[in-house]
Amino acid sequence: MGTRASLMLDVVFLAMFAVVIVLGISISAVRSGNFRLHKRLQLTLAGILLVAVVLFEVEMRLYGWQERAAGASGDGVSTLVWGALYSHLVFAISAALLWPVVIWRAWRGFPSPPSPGSHSSSHRLWGRVAAGAMVMTAVTGWVFYAVAFVA
Repeated sequence: MGTRASLMLDVVFLAMFAVVIVLGISISAVRSGNFRLHKRLQLTLAGILLVAVVLFEVEMRLYGWQERAAGASGDGVSTLVWGALYSHLVFAISAALLWPVVIWRAWRGFPSPPSPGSHSSSHRLWGRVAAGAMVMTAVTGWVFYAVAFVA
């Protein structure tokens, strides 16, 4: 995309737009009573994100990001970049812990095909928390990308 970021960082940056959009579609589906579509979208998102995060982490461990974030100045990574990264990690780790739990509990708590039941109120609460964590993961990831690789 013409920044200092790697191709994988560019892909993740752009993919998070799709994740947020599909998450919104999934929430809209469940609000309109289409529980089966909601379930399919959530499981698909979870699978795709699992693969993407693993590939992303492998690249970061092998090739790093700090030299690219430091830019031509060579002064190292700024405190602004570190702050953006730590803010992002709070939400990313929260989402990575919450989402599988919400999915597992839904898998166990709802019938097949999915329909409202005794687990609904708990799922609604924790689903909102997990969705909020995912949206904030995207937002803070975009901020990190901008301050680390564009500015």
